[in-house]
Amino acid sequence: MKTEGRNAVLELLKTDKTVDKILLEKGAQGTLARIFAEARRKDIRVQFVDRAVLDKESTDRRHQGVIAYTTEFTYADLFELGGGENSLIVLCDGIEDVHNLGSILRVAECAGADGVVIPKAKGASVTEAVIRISAGAAEHLPVAKVSSINSAIDVLKERGYWVYALEAGGESIYENRLTGKVALVVGGEDSGVKRLTREKCDKILSIPLFGRVNSLNASVALGIAVYEVVRARIQK
Repeated sequence: MKTEGRNAVLELLKTDKTVDKILLEKGAQGTLARIFAEARRKDIRVQFVDRAVLDKESTDRRHQGVIAYTTEFTYADLFELGGGENSLIVLCDGIEDVHNLGSILRVAECAGADGVVIPKAKGASVTEAVIRISAGAAEHLPVAKVSSINSAIDVLKERGYWVYALEAGGESIYENRLTGKVALVVGGEDSGVKRLTREKCDKILSIPLFGRVNSLNASVALGIAVYEVVRARIQK
């Protein structure tokens, strides 16, 4: 697996994951020089190459002068996520766009979430692009891949989580105090949270909209929701 981009590689080097090698653009300075110094400290093989080599190896030529090669992304087990009395877990119900998934991972990690759950089918997986878009957050946040989001909800409820679907037509998120063990379900770009999944949840929460556009991007909606959880904990 390849990790591209300066921030993403820097975050990768802060983890215990095995990095096989790093390609750095010749004449590395600034952040690239920091990456080189950290790689040397960790005894990681570094090759200095021309930009043309990086362009050829890159998925979309947005490498910013560095590409790191690691083993395949390691998914966590659902039972490894969270567990504390203020645990926060995010479930993705059909997020297929890699940009949305990468942004969701970044938002969840920044808010201190204990993990993200994604489906094995009908959803984006953690790829090089997702890791880059997440700005390296995917390297710090456990991600569980499950056969059924609905079954995962059952497991979380048995473990004491309150499960909330983020969907139109529910109670205002600002009228609910999101404390304790919280699991937030965010739906796909077009279909939202599926009907059977909504029925599994304890409550449907909505973000009030006052403009002419009738929906928010999935990662934006999640960002608002997770920081409502953070706010409730701060004010507890």
